Amino acid sequence: MGIFGRKSDTETATATIAAVNPELAALTGDYTIDASHSSLGFVARHAMVTNVKGKFLDFNGTLHLDGTDPSRSTASLDVTMESIDTGSADRDGHLKSADFFKTDEFPTMTFRSTGAEALGGDDYRITGDLSILGVTKPLTIDLEFNGSAKDPFGNERVGFEGKAEILRSEWGLTWNAALETGGVLVSDKIKLNFDISAIKNA
Repeated sequence: MGIFGRKSDTETATATIAAVNPELAALTGDYTIDASHSSLGFVARHAMVTNVKGKFLDFNGTLHLDGTDPSRSTASLDVTMESIDTGSADRDGHLKSADFFKTDEFPTMTFRSTGAEALGGDDYRITGDLSILGVTKPLTIDLEFNGSAKDPFGNERVGFEGKAEILRSEWGLTWNAALETGGVLVSDKIKLNFDISAIKNA
């Protein structure tokens, strides 16, 4: 069962809408991301030899899922940059400073979807605009739809797992330090990981 669809032409779109799976259509609606059961993480290469993992603890977002015309589904996300957590207070402080995220001046990172396509099965590709440090660049996220369920409290939930890669320098995150053995302290490529649970609004 999928959320986002891909239409190659008008005829395909008409056929898709006419043959909507009732279970898929039932998911249509607005959803709020449940941050307490979701995670937004990242991985950076450190000193060329190991990975440093981190996450953001404070974020909120919404989804609009259209089960009868999945291409109209949308997503938005707002992340509080002060909530960054890598397990090291000193490192977190450096990341919040003017060398990196300048959280005093740019307190929020945002994502706004602009489109989606089906890749087959439960795999999808979401495109959108990612804004960091006042710079907005396109971002592509590969997602897996984990399904839908009603929890013990009566909430209708949907779940997604996603991943993406960015070059941080494209958003102005250029601080680094050279290593005596060659290379740099922090990789330019950053891996992003998403695990999202969202509740259908009443």
